[in-house]
Amino acid sequence: MSTFMKNFNRLYTYIGAVLFVALLCSANESMAQKYAYVNSQYILDNMTEYKTAQQQLDNLSLSWQKEIEDKYAIIDKLYKSYQAEQILLTEEMKKKRQDEITSKEKDVKDLQKQRFGYEGDLFKKKQDLVKPIQDKVYNAVKKLATDQGYAVIFDKSGDLIMLYTNPKYDKSDDILLALGYKPGKKEGTDAKTGTGTSKTPMKTETPRTEEEKK
Repeated sequence: MSTFMKNFNRLYTYIGAVLFVALLCSANESMAQKYAYVNSQYILDNMTEYKTAQQQLDNLSLSWQKEIEDKYAIIDKLYKSYQAEQILLTEEMKKKRQDEITSKEKDVKDLQKQRFGYEGDLFKKKQDLVKPIQDKVYNAVKKLATDQGYAVIFDKSGDLIMLYTNPKYDKSDDILLALGYKPGKKEGTDAKTGTGTSKTPMKTETPRTEEEKK
């Protein structure tokens, strides 16, 4: 094959590669999607009904915890009384007192599991009070995504690690406003300017010289 034909083939291959990359870039641009993110915990923390629900859960939890602690205190008194008196008790009386303590310990452990265990009373109460609020937030996020054409809306408060977030893509305040709540102060936000001072890495622009500005 002549040198001319070899060079021609190389040029043809190069042009083909360039056209393929250009076509691929064009396709990627046409398939580009809009993305945004919210901080669901920030949204919930600024909703009055969520704060009310959390307060109810806290009060209930404290009440049930005291109920359990009181029962343990009774068991402790029974045990100390048994230790002090066991030398005077018959074997039958000892067995009766031991069984009573064991039975009460089992009852309080069962109660503790019923109140605070997986799918226990506190879990069910949380489902009743908090889940409807979370569903309301989810529906508001879904509506915003549909109305404004977002393909994905991430949740910054979840397990997803977001090393850098541009505040202009944060739609948390939009969700709060859509739900009828006033946006609050975000963590790491400057009180005077309202600009973010997040610990996440922020892009900085290199200062330009007077020559470059011209």
